[in-house]
Amino acid sequence: MPMSGPTHTSTTHNFKRLFLLRSLMIAGELVALLIVHLGLGVALPVKPLLLILGILSLANIWAWRRITTGHVIPDTEFFLQLTIDVLALTGVLYFTGGASNPFAWFFLIPLIIAATVLSAKATWLIAGLTTLCYSLLMFLYQPLASTGEHQHHDTSFTQHIFGMWFGFVLSAVLVAWFVVGMAKTIRQRDQLLANAREQSLRDEQLVALGTLATGAAHELGTPLATMAIVSGELLRKEDLPADVSKKLQILRSQVTRCKEALSVISASAGEAQAEDGSLTEVRDFIDQTNKLWQSQREATRLHCDIQDEGLNACILNERTLQQSLINLLNNAADASPDAISLKARWDNQSLTINLLDNGPGLLPETMLTLGKAQQQSQKDHGMGLGLFLTNATIQRLGGNIEFFNRQQGGTCTRIRLPLINNLTP
Repeated sequence: MPMSGPTHTSTTHNFKRLFLLRSLMIAGELVALLIVHLGLGVALPVKPLLLILGILSLANIWAWRRITTGHVIPDTEFFLQLTIDVLALTGVLYFTGGASNPFAWFFLIPLIIAATVLSAKATWLIAGLTTLCYSLLMFLYQPLASTGEHQHHDTSFTQHIFGMWFGFVLSAVLVAWFVVGMAKTIRQRDQLLANAREQSLRDEQLVALGTLATGAAHELGTPLATMAIVSGELLRKEDLPADVSKKLQILRSQVTRCKEALSVISASAGEAQAEDGSLTEVRDFIDQTNKLWQSQREATRLHCDIQDEGLNACILNERTLQQSLINLLNNAADASPDAISLKARWDNQSLTINLLDNGPGLLPETMLTLGKAQQQSQKDHGMGLGLFLTNATIQRLGGNIEFFNRQQGGTCTRIRLPLINNLTP
């Protein structure tokens, strides 16, 4: 399946550059062959040289087909293409004087490309291959007719060839060592910049959502307060039928839930600070959250497995944090309505909560972006922003969320949260 994105675009552009460079080399070698063989009258083995250039042209056509299909070019294929270039250059030099050919330095070109684009391991492999080919060309080659006797009998020229070989080996080591390090640093910088841009976009989305949420909370606050007052006055009447009184109590409890939800929205939008939370023992915090959620989703069984190892650690109990965990519990219950499981472990530093459901699981591409950007909800109703806000809240508190597909089916949602301190028992 064709893929898109920064990685795909960069790889395709690099492959295009390799295609263009190889095309220029093929054209240049053909022109040089015509000039030397026909213009200068130097006897060259034309047929094997044309065969090598033909094979290289076929490899270039294959590279162009791979570029135009829009598929991701893996590093192994890029490495294979560079290997073909090295072997083709070795073949051309073999029939044109070997290491004495002034164009033997062309071995550095695929090495530099590998050092810039590929991993350190692939670069060292290309360095080893080019060094091996260059070394073999010092002993195995077909000398040019006009220079063969000179190459075999002139001692100073032999020393010159050895000096060229030594210079190439030294250049290959330096390229493989320093250029790889610099390319790695550049890739790390680009990754940091990409992460910073992604975080900036998330912050902008959160600011926009916070502004919208604050306005909605203020707009809904007045009618909810009116409904609470009216329902309270009706409940105080003594002549109310029992069924009407029960319905009013349900209505009043739902109004209270709406007001609590609005207060959480206001807190998420920035109207409540972290200092408004209180230090709570982790076990108590988990029990409170489970009870609050279970009162809302009575039809779903919640299996709890808590192991504290005797540590009475504390967590900053914010309403936004509690609501975030409830939202994750709701997501698990939506995927697995009958039953879900909660496993909690903590030590002196952090709390880890695993929420396990028995649902259909998540697609791999969905897990990579889940909670990192606004997505269309998979539910019949809603804007699909709950998980995005939940992830933002937990990250603000120094935690993170991960998603895994379980081997036996379903999804594992893993939440990690930092702990404040330890209380002595």
